[in-house]
Amino acid sequence: LHLVALNLPFSGDMRADFQCFQQAQLAGLTSTYRAFLSSHLQDLATVVRKTDRYHLPIVNLKGEILFSNWESIFNGDGGQFNINVPIYSFDERNVMTSPSWPQKVIWHGSTANGIRLTGNYCEAWHTANAGATGQASPLETGKLLYQKVYSCSNHFIVLCIENSFVSDPPG
Repeated sequence: LHLVALNLPFSGDMRADFQCFQQAQLAGLTSTYRAFLSSHLQDLATVVRKTDRYHLPIVNLKGEILFSNWESIFNGDGGQFNINVPIYSFDERNVMTSPSWPQKVIWHGSTANGIRLTGNYCEAWHTANAGATGQASPLETGKLLYQKVYSCSNHFIVLCIENSFVSDPPG
């Protein structure tokens, strides 16, 4: 399952699932992508289908392994990953080195176990109000689910996860 960043940073007011869907389509990717965010309807840990949570590795756009599987992100260690494996955007830029993302921080709105934090997810990702807060993770920590609170007015990286793996048809 590919973990890919949106092509631009976003404030806490975003239509992230739609953006993930649209940018994946524009990049010519055929699978469905969802935002790597907890929402008012769903905890982050449940965004990927149950059948795909254990046996598929989580990889970057170029197929390099970030996590052994989806469940391993939510084992309580904050989603520890190898910071030497880049995370790319849909237009193939490395979010860790590209100046398009001046702040190397990702929004997630979750606990270290991927459960939604209703007080810290920018009012279900519908506000960029400086007084509202969202849970996010500085990537230099090497953790996708590091627990840090930021104002929703910040423009951070938004990740998308492939949530329906479609294999090539036989033949």
